[in-house]
Amino acid sequence: MAIQLDNITYTYGVGTPFEKQALKGISLTIENGEFLGIIGHTGSGKSTFVQHLNGLLHPTTGAVIVNGVDVSEKTDEAKRMRHKVGMVFQYPEHQLFEETIAQDIAFGPKNLGVDEEDVDRRVREAMQFVGLDYDTYADRSPFHLSGGQMRRVAIAGVVAMEPDFLVLDEPSAGLDPFGREEIFEEIIKLHKEKGITVILVSHNMEDISRMASRLIVLDKGQVVLDGKPLEIFNNHRHILQQLGVDVPPVSVLVESLRHRGLPISNEVLTVDDAVQAIIEGGCHVK
Repeated sequence: MAIQLDNITYTYGVGTPFEKQALKGISLTIENGEFLGIIGHTGSGKSTFVQHLNGLLHPTTGAVIVNGVDVSEKTDEAKRMRHKVGMVFQYPEHQLFEETIAQDIAFGPKNLGVDEEDVDRRVREAMQFVGLDYDTYADRSPFHLSGGQMRRVAIAGVVAMEPDFLVLDEPSAGLDPFGREEIFEEIIKLHKEKGITVILVSHNMEDISRMASRLIVLDKGQVVLDGKPLEIFNNHRHILQQLGVDVPPVSVLVESLRHRGLPISNEVLTVDDAVQAIIEGGCHVK
């Protein structure tokens, strides 16, 4: 199973003075089981891109194919495939609207026509998965939770739909470091334990570098880089800088130490990697 984008373009405001082409001839495949990171400066087309993956937007030209089905078609099969791509928007607490947490999480499965017994199972399992005890939280209002807990409820609502693909557009925006770490722990667990394909849009290069197995860099609606994070951060830093995209701080540190003559491997994406590389290189930091 995969998502295929076949030469898609997207133009806002066609035929008006505000016409603007947001995506330009993007062709790529998102393979089943990938953890795909998407980066780019503001206005590069990231959010427009991901909204095509479950049919929220339809390409002006080209096609988005999910598991062999064009999601822009008006068929029952296309509708079913659109539901296979779960979306968590930036500030997902704005997606919450029901009186209780359980009702909010149940909304999606009910709309899929799932029977009541299976809805209850999905709600319980989704809450357990994101670390919200059913007996404690099920009947509480989602609006009396912390920001991190509200994000968990929003993610649980998507998990309860049992998607094959999970798209997250800046899911940690506005959270403190602890809340951000909580959310990403849940996302990593989803990817590893349920095998869900994850597509993550983020401005935080440190988060992207430690989680993504593949990285796409967008600029002016086009894919300019596509590869493994390590390869992109190590070999295309000058391109990223030209595009106004940062690299992980630990990569900058390692490069600085290497320029000073310290024998450190550049196969580093996280702080733990850097510590290990320093130890293995026989460096002594005073």
